[in-house]
Amino acid sequence: MESKKHLVIEVVRIGQRLVRDDRVTTHVALVSRGFGAERIYMTEINPEIKDTIGKINNTWGGNFEIEFIEKWKPVVKKKKDEGYKIVHLSMYGENINDVQDSIGSEKNLLIVVGAEKVPREIYEMADYNVGVGSQPHSEISALAILLDRIQKGKQFEKEFPNAKRKIIPTKKGKNVQVKETRD
Repeated sequence: MESKKHLVIEVVRIGQRLVRDDRVTTHVALVSRGFGAERIYMTEINPEIKDTIGKINNTWGGNFEIEFIEKWKPVVKKKKDEGYKIVHLSMYGENINDVQDSIGSEKNLLIVVGAEKVPREIYEMADYNVGVGSQPHSEISALAILLDRIQKGKQFEKEFPNAKRKIIPTKKGKNVQVKETRD
């Protein structure tokens, strides 16, 4: 049985451990973009991340957006009021194997990805608290696994509009299609 296509997937990144997390947060944004989300909301961010993602969109296509926010709670409340289901990634949540089909059948999702210890309140606000594995791991890997599981790989069929470059899958070597641009 094939699940309904998600109309919208968005991500909220709560917090950032200074210096250490610039790269991690960039990778959370890259995974969000590459695995089918349309937007990421970020608190406590290095603004260079927005430039990096802008360059990726310009070269590889798409219109993934980064929105800097001061507080996460108003975003979560607003999305919940708009009918989004809130999915909080946490090592302590329900096992992904038990909830992936339910989440995959939802229409609109807001996925919450923490950096450091997240406020207890998010556990209560979430419709799903989801654990990917029962051992310490990266929030990057947890986000990628969740997005892959709930979309069943369909995110990799997505076309990114206005791409100047596109990877063509090949058994050996590299094959990158480059669109010619006229100045």
